[in-house]
Amino acid sequence: MKRRSALALVAGCALTPLVGRSAASAAESPIALTTRTGTIYGTLALPDGPRPKTVVLIIAGSGPTDRDGNNPLGIKCDAYKLLAAALATNGIASVRYDKRGIAASAAAATSESELRFENFVDDAVAWVNMLTFERVVIAGHSEGSLIGMIAAQKAKVAGYVSLCGAGRPADQVLHDQFAAQAGPDQLAQIDAWLAQLKAGKLITPAPTGPLAIVFHASVQPYLISWFKYDPAVEIAKLRIPMAIVGGTADVQVPPSEAKILKAAAPSAKLVIVDGMAHTLKHVAGTTQADEIPAYTDPSLPLDPTVVSTVTALAKP
Repeated sequence: MKRRSALALVAGCALTPLVGRSAASAAESPIALTTRTGTIYGTLALPDGPRPKTVVLIIAGSGPTDRDGNNPLGIKCDAYKLLAAALATNGIASVRYDKRGIAASAAAATSESELRFENFVDDAVAWVNMLTFERVVIAGHSEGSLIGMIAAQKAKVAGYVSLCGAGRPADQVLHDQFAAQAGPDQLAQIDAWLAQLKAGKLITPAPTGPLAIVFHASVQPYLISWFKYDPAVEIAKLRIPMAIVGGTADVQVPPSEAKILKAAAPSAKLVIVDGMAHTLKHVAGTTQADEIPAYTDPSLPLDPTVVSTVTALAKP
C-alpha cells in the first residue's frame, strides 16, 4: 500500500545466550483476529513446557512492516521474530501480527483514504481482549509504541514497553527527519504542509513530485488522525509497570525521545542502550555503512538489553 510506504520515514532477568536464534525453535502456530473489515493474521510463539502466564503483544512500527519486523523497502532484520524467540527461551509467550493493510492482513484495510490511526489502536485492543492468558504485556516498536500506549488505556494490560518510540507528536518527528535531508526552501514548504495537517486541514491541491509519497491526497486523512496524538500526554495516563527503551545509534527516533517519555511517566524504567539502532540491534561503529547490517542481516542478534528489559517486565 502506498500509505505504508509513505510512512516508512518514521519507523534485569537472567538471559540465555540464544537471543539471535530463529523463532522457528519456539513452538509457533498461526493465530487470527476477525474484524469488521477482514482478518488480521499473526503468529503465537509458545515456550517449551507448561503454558505461561504472560503473553507479550508485539506491535510493529510504521511503513509496510510485517509481523517479523521486515518490509519490502529493503529492511530484512527479523527483529520481532528474534524477540519472540528470545522471549520463548525465557518462558514467555508472544503474539506478533501483520497490521491491517500489511502482508497477510492486506485485505483487512478497505482503502487508504479511509484508514485512520485509531484503526490500529482498536485492533491492538481487540488482540488484548482475545488473548486467553492471565497477563498481557504490550511491547510497541516505533509507531507501535504510540499505538500500544493508547491501547493499554482501553484494555486490561499488565505492563507496557516502548521500543524506540517517539516522545513528541509525529509531525514534529517528521520535521526533524526531513530537516536532515531537505534544503531551507523545501523544508519551509514541508513545515507549512505539516502545520496544515496538524490543524486538521487537507492540503489542496495535493503535493506532487518526490514528496507526494508522503503527502499524497489519500494518505492525508491518516496523517491528520496520527498527528493529533502526543505520546507524552498518552503515556502519562498509564498506571501500570512500564519500560522505555531507546538506542544511541537510532537515527530515526533518537534517545532524546525516550527521555521525553520518561519525563512524562516518571515511574517508568528508562533504558538507553549504547550502540543500539532503530531495529533493536547493536551497531558496531558510527558510519552509515556500520548501520547497514542492523537493517539487512536477519542473523544479527538483538541487543540483549532489549530482551532483558522486556523479559523483566513480563515476568509475573
